[in-house]
Amino acid sequence: MVKILENNSDISAVQPKILSHKNKRQFEYAGAAGGFIDRLGYPFCRGRIFDHLELDNGQYDKHSEIFWSSGACMAIKAKDFNNVGGFDEDFFAHMEEIDLCWRLKNIGKSIFYSGESVVYHVGGGTLKYNAPRKTYLNYRNNLWMIHKNYKSNLPLFLFILLRMILDQISGIKLILSGNFNSYFSILKAHFYYLFTLRKTQAKRVKLSKKHFKSLSGCYNNSTIWDYFFLGKKEFSKIFISSQK
Repeated sequence: MVKILENNSDISAVQPKILSHKNKRQFEYAGAAGGFIDRLGYPFCRGRIFDHLELDNGQYDKHSEIFWSSGACMAIKAKDFNNVGGFDEDFFAHMEEIDLCWRLKNIGKSIFYSGESVVYHVGGGTLKYNAPRKTYLNYRNNLWMIHKNYKSNLPLFLFILLRMILDQISGIKLILSGNFNSYFSILKAHFYYLFTLRKTQAKRVKLSKKHFKSLSGCYNNSTIWDYFFLGKKEFSKIFISSQK
């Protein structure tokens, strides 16, 4: 990981292969083999799409460019980290590394994955995967991240509205499964996002003064559609096929 950073001036951060400490043949939820993002702003990983985890059969051993490096294990150049303002302290615990990597990409830097370096991650050390608090942070921070960094032809407010509608649809699934606490966490996340709208917009205005680059590692379709409607649960079935 260090050699990649030392030998490439345009690469700001590198992530290793992250495998599960409990099952060392399986990718771990928090990062797996490098992070990507779809056109609706949903993050996912090679080796982990939503809750589906792949076994490590050497399919992601080659080092390559990704969209975001997992905060579970990341090597990053201090100069670049400080240049974009480091982690956003408002986030706490979830998606702060994706926001950081997005800002780095917006100024033309690259994020890489190295399959030659391997770590084993326990997972769930801060919050359990099904904790309502974790749900709240993920939904709130995702909206903050999109508001700060999103750049496309669709107006930002329409994009945010679409995302909030999709969030509520996912909340209906939680209600049907009896998980009312997690659904209320989504509502709380939306209200808090709206409550902090002025502050988030100020961050966006500050960041928009920098040049926006082409963001490699973005999937130009919906992982929700691929996963839940087409049954594509492995990275190789959705992302690579879309590049052909």
